[in-house]
Amino acid sequence: MCEDGGVTQADGVDTIVGQWARERPDLDTRAMAVFGRIYRAARLAGDAQERCYAAFGITRADFDVLATLRRAAGPEGMSPGRLTSALMLTSGGMTGRLDRLERAGHLVRAPDPADRRALLVRLTGSGRALIDEAVTAGLAVQQRMLSGLPAGRLREAEDLLRELLSSVERHAED
Repeated sequence: MCEDGGVTQADGVDTIVGQWARERPDLDTRAMAVFGRIYRAARLAGDAQERCYAAFGITRADFDVLATLRRAAGPEGMSPGRLTSALMLTSGGMTGRLDRLERAGHLVRAPDPADRRALLVRLTGSGRALIDEAVTAGLAVQQRMLSGLPAGRLREAEDLLRELLSSVERHAED
């Protein structure tokens, strides 16, 4: 039931789960229903975010690098290794992203004053302005996608998803 007393409409996941229930009534398909909706919501939201960021001339991968530098690096920057670790990438994958973003003028790689063998990556003024605009626009897209949920249900969804993520993280390696 919805907070307004209505019933949530069936979706495509219900169709799939119903088909499995007909073919294999012995299966408990609740996990399939939960993860099917998570995958579908993530794909739709990811596609919307990608379209949003494209308007700024960047990909979602570019956004991730710029956003990490904006929120976690500070004015001195961040080492490529720390950035790679924060984004859970390979060093090769990170190098390509950094090369592309540096050519576009959004970041610079400069010697680390504390260790002349190391580099620091930091946003340029234009990179900072770009990520500030892109994060504002991307957040507006996310908020619009969630606008159909009343505030109480949104808080409930956030809490349930936090619990779900905790459970998945604990058992993912099993």
